[in-house]
Amino acid sequence: MTTITTSDGVDIYYKDWGKGAPVILSHGWPLNADSWESQAFHLASNGFRVITHDRRGHGRSSQPWDGNDMDHYADDLAELIEKLDLADVSLFGFSTGGGEIARYVGRHGTARVAKLGLIAAVPPLMVKTEANPGGLPIEVFDGLRAGSLADRSALYRDLASGPFFGFNRAGAQASQGMIDSFWRQGMQAGHKNAYESIKAFSETDFTEDLKKFDRPTLIVHGDDDQIVPIDAAGRASAKLVPHAALKVYSGAPHGLADTHKDQLNADMLTFLKS
Repeated sequence: MTTITTSDGVDIYYKDWGKGAPVILSHGWPLNADSWESQAFHLASNGFRVITHDRRGHGRSSQPWDGNDMDHYADDLAELIEKLDLADVSLFGFSTGGGEIARYVGRHGTARVAKLGLIAAVPPLMVKTEANPGGLPIEVFDGLRAGSLADRSALYRDLASGPFFGFNRAGAQASQGMIDSFWRQGMQAGHKNAYESIKAFSETDFTEDLKKFDRPTLIVHGDDDQIVPIDAAGRASAKLVPHAALKVYSGAPHGLADTHKDQLNADMLTFLKS
């Protein structure tokens, strides 16, 4: 396998497809690089070098006991960029991956960055607080933690067969293939890593990170996202990144990289070529 080893001894697996200007795609929870296959294939087939990595604790990367937080995720991304000596790289983050690239900008700046993309991403802050009344109650995330401890295999199947892809909506035609792929990727993640990542993606405040976005930015969000509601996420991020282009996908669920892959592939390619 193709890996780098971080300064704290964690092996990070990555795929490196195509040739051209570099693009990094950062995945969501509890998934891995495989969740970006459609976009990676499309962009690499159209003149870009596309790198997709498995976050620490996920997929084929190491499963460290500690360091399952956004600062470590961002620092791992920085080490990947530096060890591959990437310049003018475009960073796209889906869901939790959006938090990862936001924290990367907050901690490491944009000297190596050309463009940024937040796709159904968790910033600026998912959990409800006094300062963030539009967020989701902490009980939602406590429920994910309880489900993870009780039977995480069932939790992942329930998420995939229900709200993640919008298959719980009236008239929706569920894809068993999408459900199986989500479950398979989830079960590859380390148990403790995935458990602790719930806190990382839900309770990390990316407000100050987003204020440091000084590169062209694309924000894509579905207006029927039941996992990361658009008002507290995509629309709120667009207010903090005033130069960002916000694209709202009508009726799209959280897992739009699969359900709306042709639309997303086209929008990402257009943005990269603009």
